[in-house]
Amino acid sequence: MSVRTPHALLQEYLNYCRVEKGLADNSLAAYRRDLERFLTFCDKAGVGAEDASAELLRRYIDSLQQDGLSSRSVARALTSLRVFYRYLLRQESIGADPTADLSAPGQWKQLPKFLTVEEVDRLLAAPDPATPQGGRDRAMLQLLYATGLRVTELVTLPMRALHRELGVLRVFGKGGKERLTPVGREALAAVESYLENDRPALLKRRAAAEMFVTARGGGMTRQGFWVLLKKYRLLAGISKEISPHLLRHSFATHLLERGADLRSVQMMLGHSDISSTQIYTHVLRERLRKIYDQGHPRS
Repeated sequence: MSVRTPHALLQEYLNYCRVEKGLADNSLAAYRRDLERFLTFCDKAGVGAEDASAELLRRYIDSLQQDGLSSRSVARALTSLRVFYRYLLRQESIGADPTADLSAPGQWKQLPKFLTVEEVDRLLAAPDPATPQGGRDRAMLQLLYATGLRVTELVTLPMRALHRELGVLRVFGKGGKERLTPVGREALAAVESYLENDRPALLKRRAAAEMFVTARGGGMTRQGFWVLLKKYRLLAGISKEISPHLLRHSFATHLLERGADLRSVQMMLGHSDISSTQIYTHVLRERLRKIYDQGHPRS
């Protein structure tokens, strides 16, 4: 039986995720939070993670619900446990996976929230393109909505990512997986205007590898973009809370509402598994209902 301390075991796993799976820092931080909470639970139960039973894991999941965590947070914690124990099984640190028959209680997947097309229009019109910062912000918002990028993917885009002649963006997503996603004409024009006029004005002859930069000459950060997004939400008069992921949901929802197929949306979002994209199937059901009502003589 292994004598590794819980801390050493967790660090070994996170190193594996960073080096072998190429996970981004924010994904590693999420895994760390989830697993540190689980290891604390195991310690209080007097059991090491490598000796935890399926029953102990069920009690842990129940405790998360009792602590008031949202369904989405509990589902993420369960996913963290599954990949952690698959790693331990591959390393032959355990003889059986205790999560193999662990079913998630309740309904985990919630319908994604999204902005209406009218709300998106107001948000995209909020930045002032007469200033270098406004031109940059308009380009970032346009590109985020046009492509469905994750915010980390957006702020880490290198200059070479945009293929202007083809109108496509080369993106490296989770795990370093590459994908090409089309960029609409309006977003492409906003980005080209930013690159030709606003970016040089912000850099003032300084060099930066990132496509989107600040007045200090460094790359835009996730936190900085969140602040800008909240500012433009207020300027656009949008009452609902907005996050970069909300624009990603809006991108996918609006595509499906206008006839895109689920597999194409999966590819553009960079989901490795179609099950991740199936949270949008409610959009398909609603569209089929409208088609039926409009086309069937006895609807």
